[in-house]
Parts: sequence; C-alpha cells; structure tokens
Amino acid sequence: MRLRPTNFGTIIFSIFFIACHSESQPVAARTNTAVGKFHETPVKAAIAPFIYDTSSPEKRAVIEQLDYYYKKQVSAGFNGEVLVGFGGKIIYERYFGYSNRERKIPLGPNSSSQLASVSKTFTGAATLYLYDRKYINLDDPVQNYLKEFPYPNITVRMLLCHRSGLPDYTKWVPVYDNDHNTPISNDRMMAMMSLYKPALEFRPNTRFKYCNTNFAVLARIIEKVTNMSYADFMSKYIFQPLGMQHTFIYDPARVLPPDATVSYKRNWAREPDMFADGVYGDKGIYSTAEDMYRWDQSFYQNILLSNETIELAYGPCSFEKRGVKNYGLGWRMLCYANGNKVIYHQGWWHGNNTSFYRFIKENMTIIVLGNRFTNNIYHQAPAVYSIVKGVPEMKGFDTED
Repeated sequence: MRLRPTNFGTIIFSIFFIACHSESQPVAARTNTAVGKFHETPVKAAIAPFIYDTSSPEKRAVIEQLDYYYKKQVSAGFNGEVLVGFGGKIIYERYFGYSNRERKIPLGPNSSSQLASVSKTFTGAATLYLYDRKYINLDDPVQNYLKEFPYPNITVRMLLCHRSGLPDYTKWVPVYDNDHNTPISNDRMMAMMSLYKPALEFRPNTRFKYCNTNFAVLARIIEKVTNMSYADFMSKYIFQPLGMQHTFIYDPARVLPPDATVSYKRNWAREPDMFADGVYGDKGIYSTAEDMYRWDQSFYQNILLSNETIELAYGPCSFEKRGVKNYGLGWRMLCYANGNKVIYHQGWWHGNNTSFYRFIKENMTIIVLGNRFTNNIYHQAPAVYSIVKGVPEMKGFDTED
C-alpha cells in the first residue's frame, strides 16, 4: 500500500483519460451550506442488462489471447474472477477455480469476494454523495462530525486523500489490546483512539501516507451524518440503486451468504478472522465482477455523483514527491506530464487480492477479484491492456496492493 515514483512511456497514453490538474493548482471544493438533517430519497436508476461484445472476429481473437494468458495465470496459482469492459460493453468475463474449494463450489457470476482496499472507492464515493447533497463540508474538521475524534486539525478532505497523518489502526490497536483475534468494531477503534490518542505520524496536510484509519473514520462520519449504520446506508443509497444485488458489507458476527467466496492462503488454508475484520470503510465490502462493472459504469452516467464532484474525486492531491502516482479522493491514479490519467485502486486483505483499473477516456475497465493469495494479480492489468489494445505491454502500472 505504498506510492513510489515511476516512469512510464507517454506515447501509448496519448489516448487516455481526462486531464490531470497541474501541481500549482490543487483541487478545490466548492463551499457548502450548513449541514442539515439527512432526509434523502435513494436515486432511482434504470437497471439495464449487460451488453456483450464477444462475437466479432476481432473480439474472438482477443478472447482467445486472454484465455491463453489466464491459462498460464491459473497454472501459477490464480483463482478468481476477471471482467474486461470496453465502451460500455463486456468483452471478456471468466471465472477460474473455486469459490469454496472444500465443497468443490466453482466461482461464478454471483460469487461475492472481499474487495479489500477497493472498498475505499465506495466509502470515498459515499462521503462525496453526502458532500454533493450538502450534508458534509470536505474542509470541516472531523471533530464537527465526531466529537470524540482527538485531533482538532484534521479535515474530512485529509481523510479522503490520505494526508491526515493518522497512524494505521492495524498497527496501534494491538499495542493497547492483547486480544488480536476477536474482531473489533469501528466504535471500539474510535473509543481506543480517543482514550490513547496515538501520536500522529506527521503534521496534517503536509504529505501523503496511505492509511486504513482514514477510511474507517470516514465510515463513522457517514453513520453520524445519516443516522444509519454504514451497512444500511451503503445498501440503500449505493448498492440497491445501482442493481448491485450481490454486494454487501462483511459482518463477522453473521454467517456469510452461500455465494460468498472463502478467503484462502496460497497453500489453500483458510484465512481466519482477526481483530481488524470487524472494522469497515477501509475494506469489508464483498462484491462480484459484474457488480463492480455496474459500479464502474455508474460514474459515466452520473447516477450517484455530479460531474463536478467526480472531477473532484479524480484530481490528484499530493505534490511533495515527483512521479506519476498520486491519490485523489478515494481513488489512486497515474498522472502523466502530457495530462493523461489512469484511475484505479487495488487491494489486499487476507487471501483476497483485487485490481480495479479504469481507463476513463476509452471507457475501458479491468476487474480482477482473487480469493486465493497471489501477488500476480497486481501484474495482470498491463498484460490485459496490451492484449485488448494490441500494443506492446507497458511498464509502470502499480504492482502493489
């Protein structure tokens, strides 16, 4: 979960995406009115069936090459779901291996997998949903929403773009709690933060550092503003309006649905829960490749967010270090000197590795959800892009979680 400078050829990317903001012009949010009581009606969107573009000779040739590529990936240990979309149509969809190996249940379109840190794209968008409707001001101190939050100089925006300086709860909670196995809640984590006030890692808004605590706190802000649980809000206002029927928030106190995948280590041993599995917002969303494609396509249609707010989310926020990698409001991105951009996020939690790449200008999407640990997932996007576009494989894609 680190950002490292990298060099990347710009010729191929002359076809890509919306323009990045310049280093001298950081993204600025509009001024919001006073926060009021939450009283929104969920968006009503027509749920259209997927359109597949797989029958032309050109697409069949691409499919054949992708099948050959993934045959090698499976031989190397890959077990998971793959979906590639182009121009709003699905051009490749495959399910390799098991949802539950012990019971010989294969993966399929309804198999929900832990998204790990790709969950942050949802928490970020949910926060911006409330911002768009004037329930949250991004430049308000977090303490305006969570009185128990012990750091007065951290704003909502700093959480969204990982510039808060907060220490990662996965590191400091075990210092104060000897029980490392029983899942804790966001409330418990916040109570410990208020009680022990672990030291900030740097002065807020002075640099970027990826931190899971940021999005766990954002989940609590969502709950406080809406007076709903995070799970209920996400279901009612995000998942259901988009037709994401197999997407839900993990609750370690409940039995997983039958279609949910098991998380496996590389040796096929099951990954047990531990203390952090009860915390949500930074991870904890289960979804399918098809539901993730609905999520991806919703941004092109402005179903949940205005175009202005989407542009805000896609704007880079950290300029202390040079390099193409950056982070916006809930999204990682690759920004290039010629103004081109890739929007993406990746994740790793237990045996789940996830990769979600979005090439905005082309409306091309690569979704890979794995439930058996393998780092190879983070190397698949450049190969898949190369095959689909018929260009040499590019270097510089993010190869970390």
